[in-house]
Amino acid sequence: MQVEIKIDDSCIEPRVIIITDKVNDEINDILNMLSSKTPEVITGFYNDLAEILSPDNIIRIYAEGGKTFAFANKKEYILRQRLYELEEQLTKYSFVRISNSEIINLKKVRNFDLSLSGTICVTLSDGTATYVSRRYVSKIKKVLGL
Repeated sequence: MQVEIKIDDSCIEPRVIIITDKVNDEINDILNMLSSKTPEVITGFYNDLAEILSPDNIIRIYAEGGKTFAFANKKEYILRQRLYELEEQLTKYSFVRISNSEIINLKKVRNFDLSLSGTICVTLSDGTATYVSRRYVSKIKKVLGL
């Protein structure tokens, strides 16, 4: 995709023009992103205080005991959204589901250990080791281009 920006002092309001031979999923994603009015915010609770969490700082999100947690900024936050809602919201930020109870930030992965048969061990940037469930191994391999 080519991107072009033109600076025009007489322009009062920004205008986006998409020139394409056909409308495909990529174009629809761009349209949805441009037309969304409200910024997507993730609010985490730590010691009864609400904090806005940047997706770039979140290492992993997991569900345990009926609650959803996010690990970011060396803290464990409680989230009020469900895991599937967060998965949809964070897909564009390089998050991927690795099990029924966990989503990881691919930008925060240190390495993938493929030597285990039937599963993959993921080491995250904070040193945490977690595992891809057998159900999601093929999806992760596809994401990694393996």
